[in-house]
Amino acid sequence: MKLSIVILSSNVRYFLELCLSSVSEAIKNIDAEIIVVDNNSEDSSCDMVKTLFPNVILIQNKENFGFSKGNNIGTLRAKGEFICILNPDTVVAEDTFIKILKFSKTKNNLGIVGCKLINGVGAFLPESKRNVPVIKAAFRKLFGNSKYYYATHLNENEIGKVDVLVGAFMFMKKKLFNDIKGFDEDYFMYGEDIDLSYTILNAGYENYYYGESTVLHFKGESTLRDKYYVRRFYGAMQIFYKKHFKKNIIFDMFVWSGIRLVYIFKKTHIQKLKSVKEYVFISDSMNPNLESVLDKKVILKSGIKNLEKGTEVIFDANILSYKKIISMIENNANNVGLTYKILPKKSNFIIGSDDAISRGEVIMIN
Repeated sequence: MKLSIVILSSNVRYFLELCLSSVSEAIKNIDAEIIVVDNNSEDSSCDMVKTLFPNVILIQNKENFGFSKGNNIGTLRAKGEFICILNPDTVVAEDTFIKILKFSKTKNNLGIVGCKLINGVGAFLPESKRNVPVIKAAFRKLFGNSKYYYATHLNENEIGKVDVLVGAFMFMKKKLFNDIKGFDEDYFMYGEDIDLSYTILNAGYENYYYGESTVLHFKGESTLRDKYYVRRFYGAMQIFYKKHFKKNIIFDMFVWSGIRLVYIFKKTHIQKLKSVKEYVFISDSMNPNLESVLDKKVILKSGIKNLEKGTEVIFDANILSYKKIISMIENNANNVGLTYKILPKKSNFIIGSDDAISRGEVIMIN
């Protein structure tokens, strides 16, 4: 088998369905398997997978083991030559894995391959490519200066070597993952991807950012980025420094005092009530249930040019490819004021997320 996609999920039933729908389309012409590891979800995630995606391998954990252990459990079942660690709140294009497999075959010393990630309104996510978070870079990031934390030597559409890739999409050979013994399970959430990237670099391999393939990542779904994120993230960084660098008592003092300050002063995000002026449905025919559910007129269109601020665009994945949907969102990222939802293929809901902090929105349409 060529490829195993491992998706760790917890209580994101509808985002997981959208993700699986896109991944299923993306592996139609690849000898591949999908493995979903459920970290003890309390929603109907597992029932959905069994009913709608019977060919998916489902592993149901009886407790939430966190990111590292959960993904390690999934990769133990993987049969592919390559594996892809994928977040459940992502949407991949139909050619994502084909392109990255082709690229990977050209490299003799391959480490991890990552791709371009955009959020739910098309903005590039700079954590798609990062530097090793040395003390200076991490400390500056703690107080809002991320210039040295991200890999700015490549633009977002280029291909090239980088140090660190993000855990939402990590593509590599399974043998390499096994050789370095997978994710370090001392990390529960955050920092695991940095640790894995750095460990693979130190083992003599080369990590690559592949900016010619774009994946939609609804940040804030698999993990909510509230004020507690700061404590969790920098706690993970503490593990990383203790493991890979000499102990620095002064740095430890500054980091933990900084965490306390940010934790105290960072306000919990309150999701704003957005005012949608009009809905536009991108399809070849109107879905009769949309207007009754949205309680507002829905305009049928074939594209998203010349839309006014306050418009919410709904993409019909029964008609449009996921690649086309991702491209339309990405190409209109500068049109501030547009928001987006997707009607997944053969589904009865629309779904989307407008920022990286708030929970996304799911609307049932029948």
